[in-house]
Amino acid sequence: MPRPIAPLLLVALIAAGCAPMIPPLALPASPVPARFQDAAPVAAVPAAAADLDWSQAFPDAELQTLTAQALAHNRDLRTAALRVQEARAAWGIQQAALLPSVGLASDASRSRVPADLNVTGRSIISSQYQVGLGLSAWELDLWGRLRSLDEAALQAWLASDEARRGLTLSLVTQVAQGWLALRETDERLALAREAIASRNESLRIFSRRFDVGASSRLELEQVRVLATQARALGAQLEQQRAQQVNALALLTGVPVDLPPRNQPLADAMVADVAPGLPSGMLAARPDIAAAEHRLRQANANIGAARAAFFPQLTLTTSLGTASAALDGLFEPGSRAWTFAPSLSLPLFTAGRLRANLQLSEVRRDIAVADYEKTIQGAFREVADALAARQWLADQLGIQKEALAAQAERARLARLRYDAGSAAFLEVLDAQRDLLSAQQQRVQTQRALLAARVSLYAALGGGARTVAATPIATSSSPSSSQP
Repeated sequence: MPRPIAPLLLVALIAAGCAPMIPPLALPASPVPARFQDAAPVAAVPAAAADLDWSQAFPDAELQTLTAQALAHNRDLRTAALRVQEARAAWGIQQAALLPSVGLASDASRSRVPADLNVTGRSIISSQYQVGLGLSAWELDLWGRLRSLDEAALQAWLASDEARRGLTLSLVTQVAQGWLALRETDERLALAREAIASRNESLRIFSRRFDVGASSRLELEQVRVLATQARALGAQLEQQRAQQVNALALLTGVPVDLPPRNQPLADAMVADVAPGLPSGMLAARPDIAAAEHRLRQANANIGAARAAFFPQLTLTTSLGTASAALDGLFEPGSRAWTFAPSLSLPLFTAGRLRANLQLSEVRRDIAVADYEKTIQGAFREVADALAARQWLADQLGIQKEALAAQAERARLARLRYDAGSAAFLEVLDAQRDLLSAQQQRVQTQRALLAARVSLYAALGGGARTVAATPIATSSSPSSSQP
């Protein structure tokens, strides 16, 4: 074995035996209760929310088409996927620093020394040719600084991938919420159009009755007011519908052509899910997993900051052949080598290294706080969705009763007016309140379905069905680099 190679291998073995200085990390206890309150029982579901794919949670074919388009064409999701590739490439660069970069080098030189500069008193022309393999400034990771940075880069990549998965789930739920809002508007618009047609017919009848003196001008104007209110509501809903279609087009990334649907909102449009326990939410939600990876990244940076206090050993070496003549470059005895280790130890840095370590520790503490806040925010989202699901269901039942009462009131008011027992103002109020009750019932129905969508999302709905980018095990990213 050549002499310069033996000490190199010895130093490499010593370096391999040194563990990184990353401090042990224990995740903080979950700062939320052990179970959710007001978790009303639901019908049996095929799987937990995290295992329920969006195609099962939202069975409507039209909604599934929109969701598939969004997953294929949404620009924010595309950017998130590129961010993952960016972080993976950064990890590959950091991994490459652990291994030496070996290169092939060849050089030739020819020089002439004048006679007055030579002790022999004669001019000399010399040549030198050299070919060899070498590595330059390879840092031997004696204290685990590079491995700590490698771990930090890995955690940054994993965090970005969890962010991509979280954005995927968020996009699915945004499309579902937008589609529900559109279908709510369609149903409200259908009711408004029915009211417009009915009131226009009433206006025509009262105009004829006024012409023949059977109705007063006051009654005619009251009917006209009722008709204009319905038309104003219809115009408002038409504008709202156009804006909702535009919002869906932005989410899906493609033009959206959705004709109005007269089908009323139904519970079957969104699957209901059971909340389970908060521990299941912690394991499923990508934003919590991303916060944990960011915490581990910050903790790994502490190891790199600690290792910076210790000596840094770099190695530059080469092994090849050299000769004064080109034809003798590969002759026996032309072997040449260099071995140039370099050791540096920081003695005075004006407190920079200690400040860098303190900065890393503070950032780790910030990451802990962010991790706990993410858990608390997730718990609140689930609790809010549970409360909305429970109380909106109660509100919907009450509004259905109120709607039935308003319809009966409008019918009786019309009968009283036709019998001459009441003024038309009573009919006017009853019809106005009936239309308002119809609109509120549709709005509450949509809010209840939206609460189910929010609960599905808050529980990490479909998180386990969104594939994460696999980590290379047999070969590192750096091994594929030229």
